[in-house]
Formats: sequence, structure tokens, C-alpha cells
Amino acid sequence: MTTQHWFRVAGFATLAASGALVASLALGRLLPAAEPAPQADAKSGGKVQPAASYVYELRTYVTLPGRLPALHQRFREHTLKLFEKHGMKNMYYFTPLDKDDTLIYLLAHESREAAQASWDAFRKDPEWLKARDASERDGKIVMKVESVFLESTDYSPRK
Repeated sequence: MTTQHWFRVAGFATLAASGALVASLALGRLLPAAEPAPQADAKSGGKVQPAASYVYELRTYVTLPGRLPALHQRFREHTLKLFEKHGMKNMYYFTPLDKDDTLIYLLAHESREAAQASWDAFRKDPEWLKARDASERDGKIVMKVESVFLESTDYSPRK
């Protein structure tokens, strides 16, 4: 059985069946490409070369009751900047229209190894530890985290 959820994406709402693949497909159709378009290369005799490929990470956070606003504040004020600092590319951030405790977002990494190195550095960053501790003064925020790594298919309009 497939569960369906509404997502708010850059001012649009879309219905998508749950699951990382469907969510990633919906992302590519609604928003502009996050990667550079293929470019002609003088070395290739003017033939178009593919854009650099990325590994994508789809993350879902479920918060404790009433704590989603605190998570939004932490991401807005600290987390996005720290992700960029550690080499993670912020792509898209979503909240399902039918849930008040969930944040879903997509990051791009150069490789799985780069993702691991970025997360290791992020988790040890004193600025992150300070922001996390300050945001959790009133209690823990996140109850559950899921992470799925994705790669573009050869027929994907967005690579």
C-alpha cells in the first residue's frame, strides 16, 4: 500500500506517494536544476559534456510534539550555513502539508565518501554543538532521523 503526502515546494503544493524516489522525482519537476547545465568543451571538439554528477541525500526528521518550530529556527539561523561550511550543498527543504512534526530536505554531495567526511566534520564543529545545545534548552527536538542516498538515473531530466 502506498501512502500519499502533500508537500509545499517553493510556493507550490504537490501530491506525491511517500518514498525517496518519488520525492526526488517531484523535486526535479517543480524546481529549477541545481546543477550546472551540460557545457560544450573545446577539448571534446564542441561536443556537450555532462554536468558533474552528485550523490543526493534525502533526510527526514520527525520532531517531538510541538518542536517543529524550534527545528525550523535552528535550520534557519545555524544549520544551513554550517552544512555549506562543511561542503554540503543545500538543495530543497520541505514540510508535508498533512503533518506538523516533519521536516524533509535534500542535500547534494560530491560522493558518499565526501558526505561521510562532511557529516563527521559537522558533528564535531563547536559552532554546531553550541547551536544544538542552545536550541535544546527547552528539551530535545528531534525524535527520529532517516537518511537515504540517491543518484540520478540516466534518463532523469535533472542530474
